[in-house]
Amino acid sequence: MDSKFEVELLEEAFKFIKKQDLKVRKKIFQNINRSRFVNDPKLLKKLNKNIWEFRTTYLGIQFRLLAFWDKRNESQKLVIATHGFKKKTDKIAKKEIDKAEKIRQKYLEN
Repeated sequence: MDSKFEVELLEEAFKFIKKQDLKVRKKIFQNINRSRFVNDPKLLKKLNKNIWEFRTTYLGIQFRLLAFWDKRNESQKLVIATHGFKKKTDKIAKKEIDKAEKIRQKYLEN
């Protein structure tokens, strides 16, 4: 089965994952990899027009990586993970979505 897209972690997303313990890191990467092959909102969910979230739950703690699609190259489907956080409520904080939007704008300008 072919991958539906590739994933690139921006520095802040990579640092967030690196700070987690080994089992959490493995689970996050496992879920990111699985989301590349199956369409499952438990793994990758659209939050608004531009921003998506990679979703991982480990021992009852919800880990989120916000991301966006880079569609500038028709032949390559690329998802860019902007940053991560531990989710404490049912709703994603607006400030986290706004942060991802700003990173997206900056990325697309360069």
